Amino acid sequence: MYNQVLLGLPDKERDYLYSRLTFIELATHEILNEMDCAIEQVYFMNSGLASVLNVMRDGKSVEVGLTGKEGFVGLPLLGGFRSSPMRVIVQVGGSAFRLSSGELVKALRKCGTLEKRLQRYAQVLGIQAAQVAACNRLHEVDERLARWLLMSQDRLGSDLIGLTQEFLAHMLGTRRSSVTVAASILQKAGLIRYSRGQVKIVNRKGLEAASCECYATLVERAARWEQESG
Repeated sequence: MYNQVLLGLPDKERDYLYSRLTFIELATHEILNEMDCAIEQVYFMNSGLASVLNVMRDGKSVEVGLTGKEGFVGLPLLGGFRSSPMRVIVQVGGSAFRLSSGELVKALRKCGTLEKRLQRYAQVLGIQAAQVAACNRLHEVDERLARWLLMSQDRLGSDLIGLTQEFLAHMLGTRRSSVTVAASILQKAGLIRYSRGQVKIVNRKGLEAASCECYATLVERAARWEQESG
């Protein structure tokens, strides 16, 4: 088990919760929560990567958050809401621990540490969404791509990220041609290698330098909150 929300729970909460979890494999492009639809299942990500998408009426979408082994899918239930305001889709296949929404509601009444961790994660994801929205409006595509790759690597723990340029364009809210140019800039600088739908990060420090300020801001905020929470 790698999910950071579940790791280290008190014995009583762990015993209650683990017997109710179902381990599942997640396929690329699998939808975990659909926008404006009832949340039937929640997911503690164990590996892989899921995108939180804001979907417009014309069907266009842009990524406002990323969730990996640090996180959880189904946060609206914490506030008593039954539907999702966003689409959450698996971007890189992996695995998760699934729980029904009804079982989660019961667990929150019994598991105080779990509830606190999920509330904290909701705050982290909220800050991420605000930062990414500003990033998409203010920064160049190559800077945004560098930021996105760094965030993805943090969650996957791998230098290899399997993605097509078309999907990256959807994630970054830009044209595919713009992603091609941005990837070329990073590749010519010796920071990444891109071929056949797969990105390999070859110079992590260089990629951090090429990213806009948003990546460092998110990392610093998470570290500060971690210290404040004790």
